Amino acid sequence: MTVQEKIKIDLPAAQIPDDMEMLRAAVELTRDISAAKPAIYWPDMLGSAALGYAGIAGAVMLPGWQAWTAGIVAVLFLYRALLFIHELTHIHRTALPGFRLVWNALVGVPMLTPSFMYEGVHTLHHARTRYGTAEDPEYLPLALMKPWSLPAFILIAALLPVGLLIRSALLVPLGAVIPPLRKLVWERASSLSINPDFRRRPPEGEFKRMVFWQELGVFAWSWVLLASTQWLGWRPLLIALAIVAATAVFNQVRTLVAHLWENDGAAMTVTAQYLDSVNVPPPELLSPLWAPVGLRYHALHHLLPSLPYHSLGEAHRRISAHLGTTSTYQQASYAGLMPLVGRIARSTMLRR
Repeated sequence: MTVQEKIKIDLPAAQIPDDMEMLRAAVELTRDISAAKPAIYWPDMLGSAALGYAGIAGAVMLPGWQAWTAGIVAVLFLYRALLFIHELTHIHRTALPGFRLVWNALVGVPMLTPSFMYEGVHTLHHARTRYGTAEDPEYLPLALMKPWSLPAFILIAALLPVGLLIRSALLVPLGAVIPPLRKLVWERASSLSINPDFRRRPPEGEFKRMVFWQELGVFAWSWVLLASTQWLGWRPLLIALAIVAATAVFNQVRTLVAHLWENDGAAMTVTAQYLDSVNVPPPELLSPLWAPVGLRYHALHHLLPSLPYHSLGEAHRRISAHLGTTSTYQQASYAGLMPLVGRIARSTMLRR
């Protein structure tokens, strides 16, 4: 047993000391790969969106197994296109001119998940004193909860597209004329968070103006979708909603294994946060499908939140080679999706 493993076992998560060698190595070894590359971001996002929408069209128009195949394509590529919302929260606003606007126009607004639903929220999850606490919008101690909490956590995602449609078509316009409802919708239904106790603060300044235009966009598009049933019937919209629901469930499963979810609410060191997070590096082959856009390196992302997704693989190789196989860094690496699901499921079955 290494010293790092003993520390991890013997200490509660919140008391794990920072591994300064690892933290320094992560920063020093990645300085030359820290810039977002437009030549990677743009084709990846645009191509993923195009294939995703083509998949929806195929699922609507093609017969039998071809429609099911097209639906699977739609889920995989819309999922990838949607996850660029995660990159938007971390890259510098001047790094990719026009990328936020185009992503919202092509993906965020059509999927009723504009970028404001993540911007200003996800960064709280990375705040040093908030991660894993009651003030973290993206954390629940799932590993410490009851067994039924896991299927409920996953299945509730299937209701997301209907909820987004109701929010955009009904609650947003009603909130414009009913201030208490507007406050409630903003605080409770305007962020992609999993903590039911999270309350979002009112938007301010330039961000408030961005929220206005994005809300206007999703309101208008939601009514276009509903109006389309008058000349296309309900079938195309229901198929699209089913595909979005499958995408949301897919993402919820990925979220379930993005962390170990073992913190009981205390503030954690950066190293403790890293060890509560998950990397699924090569040789695992399927993780780029269920954790695309760099999210297979989620623990590394918590060390280097601003590192672009296309640099995470190289960063992992460099840090691993530098620190060796017995380092703290290697303790956040896992073999794949199913072992992680099994681990958290077993944890919920323990008596406490």
